[in-house]
Amino acid sequence: MAVQEELLEFVRDALARGQSRERIEAVLRQAGWPVEQITKAVSAYATVDFPVPVPRPRPYLSAREAFFYLLMFSALYLTCYYLGCLLFELINRAFPDPLQAVSGGYSPAYDSGEMIRWPIANLLVAFPVYLWISWVTGRALAADPSKRGSKIRRWLTYLTLFVAAGFVIGDVVTLIYYFLGGEMTVRFTLKVLTIGVIAGAVLGYYLTDLRREEVETA
Repeated sequence: MAVQEELLEFVRDALARGQSRERIEAVLRQAGWPVEQITKAVSAYATVDFPVPVPRPRPYLSAREAFFYLLMFSALYLTCYYLGCLLFELINRAFPDPLQAVSGGYSPAYDSGEMIRWPIANLLVAFPVYLWISWVTGRALAADPSKRGSKIRRWLTYLTLFVAAGFVIGDVVTLIYYFLGGEMTVRFTLKVLTIGVIAGAVLGYYLTDLRREEVETA
């Protein structure tokens, strides 16, 4: 939710006149302003000893950071996808479909190991790229905490959380649906768990990162 300029100006003028932050927040709540906007407007000014309110750095959009974050999250998506493909194929080999085995439905590509080699090849490229860019951006954030205000970083993080949460919810719904229908098999259950673990790990990691960021900036 964007903070309106008039609200920022009001907070700035009130702080300049010596009003406390608690008093400003109380007055704005009485006036009907949303709590989220009030919090953002008040926190937009640093708590430093200076004659006039000192603004904090605002979120910004850098082309260089946009490139790095787009590449990092793209590598993350590829890693998750091909990790799932690899684990699915291993499950297929460990627990073959009886109908497929009886009908002799294995393709030459399957027998040649292509379904194993292709995911591994992608993982050997995508995962190191993700780790490297995560390390680079992590060092940049540690050196300059204001970079946490990057708009592209926040948008892609929340988009990733949305996608991961969607997979987790869909995974649970699918599991319950087939369980109620009595159609559970080891092969199916392992595939459902694979999706749940991958999506859950991504969801948990970035939720933890956001909480840690909120604590650090509080």
